[in-house]
Amino acid sequence: MAEIIDGKAFAQNLRKRITGQTAQLKNETNIQPGLATILVGEDPASHVYVRNKNKQTKAVGMASFHHELPAETTQQALLTLVDELNRDDAVNGILVQLPLPAHIDPMTVINAIDPDKDVDGFHIHNVGKLAIGEPGLVSCTPLGCLMLLKDQLGELSGKNAVIVGRSNIVGKPMAALLLQQHCTVTIAHSRTRDLAGVCRRADILVAAVGRPEMIKGDWVKPGAVVIDVGINRVEIDGKAKLVGDVDYAAAAEHAEAITPVPGGVGPMTIACLLYNTYQATCMQHDMAERMMDL
Repeated sequence: MAEIIDGKAFAQNLRKRITGQTAQLKNETNIQPGLATILVGEDPASHVYVRNKNKQTKAVGMASFHHELPAETTQQALLTLVDELNRDDAVNGILVQLPLPAHIDPMTVINAIDPDKDVDGFHIHNVGKLAIGEPGLVSCTPLGCLMLLKDQLGELSGKNAVIVGRSNIVGKPMAALLLQQHCTVTIAHSRTRDLAGVCRRADILVAAVGRPEMIKGDWVKPGAVVIDVGINRVEIDGKAKLVGDVDYAAAAEHAEAITPVPGGVGPMTIACLLYNTYQATCMQHDMAERMMDL
């Protein structure tokens, strides 16, 4: 039976490290990292996510600046706010919660954020830096996955990694991060021929396709490490339940280690957002020596 990779515990320890580093930074330099969040509209899930982000930002000792805008806010009004935050020295990180209302183009807004404050890692400059191996701010979920993999396996060099899913938010940046770790990387997806066969060759299998329990247990190579990014709400026996993109019970019979859903990758995303905010603060003040290691 596979070892359970406890993302909740890892995220808690990461937040403790960030809390210590933030306190030290403030005490020694009088600089307090600040994160600004922008929420447009009334999406219930987004409100929950942003509330958790603000709560955890304050808990680690950072300043939290929250902006809630009505759904009818124009794109230009949102861009004006982003520009104000770009020029505010108290703000080191800016996060615009997605999805945005249909009349607002998300990429226009994301690319209006100062790349040095783009703690979501979505700006085209940061995506480009990641692609060519330059240091920059990296998308939070794949960064969290990498931290869990390094903690579980140590050296990743030479591992055969398969990522199922090719999104800009997880699949593509995950591939770039694993390439930097000297893995042999395959990006697979729903149209991949013999997807099961491709998955069975993986020492590291990252599932980020957004389909409930799509990855079957016998697709997992014996001894592989499985990172399940999927969060899918399904109904089982009349009750709502969260499941991943992997058939957890079956995959756990084959894998060396596996992330559960919930409690695996999910908690890492906000912890990595705070990590990025701290890193961004150090970069903006030319304090590379204070930056945290992975």
